[in-house]
Amino acid sequence: MIPFLPILIGLIILFLFASIFTVKQQTAAILERFGKFHSIRQSGLHLKIPLIDKVAGRLSLKIQQLDVIIETKTLDDVFVKLKVSVQYKVVTEKVYDAFYKLDYPHDQITSYVFDVVRAEVPKMKLDDVFVKKDDIALAVKAELNDAMMDYGFDIIRTLVTDIDPDPQVKIAMNRINAADREKTAAQYEGDAQRILIVEKAKAEAESKRLQGQGIADQRREIARGLEESVDVLNRVGINSQEASALIVVTQHYDTLQSIGSETNSNLILLPNSPQAGSTMLNDMVASFTASNQIGEAMKNQKPKKRDS
Repeated sequence: MIPFLPILIGLIILFLFASIFTVKQQTAAILERFGKFHSIRQSGLHLKIPLIDKVAGRLSLKIQQLDVIIETKTLDDVFVKLKVSVQYKVVTEKVYDAFYKLDYPHDQITSYVFDVVRAEVPKMKLDDVFVKKDDIALAVKAELNDAMMDYGFDIIRTLVTDIDPDPQVKIAMNRINAADREKTAAQYEGDAQRILIVEKAKAEAESKRLQGQGIADQRREIARGLEESVDVLNRVGINSQEASALIVVTQHYDTLQSIGSETNSNLILLPNSPQAGSTMLNDMVASFTASNQIGEAMKNQKPKKRDS
């Protein structure tokens, strides 16, 4: 009897070890008895009957993510690949449904994602796919929630994380964007040049106006000075003709003196003989006389009366 005692103790220890099992946090264990569902065990230390009870499987209660890549065609006949990320978890109260109703939940979720995306994207142009990716994600989530809740899965969120058109399409899109930016830059440069030309023309016009005004003021002051000079000479007994001759000769020699004093002045040929002033005066007097004669003739000419 004594040799069987250690064997008995060993069997008892093995029985205890076979009876004890643990379940990790955020995990549910499905216990079957003789191949039939018996119970669901949550996290902690649990007992089972060896050779009778069996842990059929374990389900994670954490939020999981499934990435699905779908290739489809848009409304403008562009092939595009979309990456849809589905975040889901097993509902604690529906562990039985999640374990026994679906053998491959990932495949089921993938099928629904393919179905929704290939129904929504062909209605949109490529640009709209980028803009309305949130609408696609919401449509996928709504469809999955209705379908997967009966199987014990809760869809937390769906995200369209990547949109990848055909490489040739991306190159064409980049070329279009680059051309559009170059066009905009050229328009801005043209506007800037046009503004510079307009402002330059305005500045030149203003400069010419001020220059003309300055010349007019200068000539007006010269005329006023000449008038005053003639009045002064008249008061001392010099008549207007003699005064004009004196002023012309004085200005003539003042001009020659001014040119001679400038070392950097250009070569200018002017008459500098004593008769030069007299000649200019005679020409001036002759022109004044001719002008007066023409004026008198026009005054004396009377309009002819018409015969009644």
